[in-house]
Amino acid sequence: MKTLKPILMFLLVGLLASCSSVRVATDYDQSANFNDYNTFAFFKPGIDQAEISDLDKKRILRAIESELMSKGFTKSENPSMLVSIFTTAQQRVDVYNNMGWGWGGFGPWGFGPYGYGGFYGGNNIARTTEGTLYIDLIDAQKKELVWQGQGNGYLAADVNKKQARINEIVNEIMMQYPPQVAKN
Repeated sequence: MKTLKPILMFLLVGLLASCSSVRVATDYDQSANFNDYNTFAFFKPGIDQAEISDLDKKRILRAIESELMSKGFTKSENPSMLVSIFTTAQQRVDVYNNMGWGWGGFGPWGFGPYGYGGFYGGNNIARTTEGTLYIDLIDAQKKELVWQGQGNGYLAADVNKKQARINEIVNEIMMQYPPQVAKN
């Protein structure tokens, strides 16, 4: 039993970590000098095309603004960098088959009104929405994409948890900015 407890704790921690995980990927223009960017503004034409509610757009933009300001950026009317977003979402359906054979009844030996064994089972269905958020950073002068971050993860359906989940996704993406450019 003592060896079973650490295994169960490991599985529980793994399950909880997988529920809140965000998968992140980034790409960037290797010729861009990221030290040149210190001010930003949101690129309204790009943001307007994102097919999500205006409330979720506000949540995402607040989170991005907070992350950029924590990195020393300032919001400006004459920015060095423009920020745009793009989103996608897909419904994920997981079916868990819980069929099996087991020993039924009462007591430690399985005796009781249910007999010595029996068939049990059924299917459990879990539906979740998985979303992808793209954050595009555009050189304002050249009007060229210089950095893109992508985060995939489940979306919170509960309105009280949405901002926290969006903050988590944006934070995970923005941790990759600025890129660690290899020195030759």
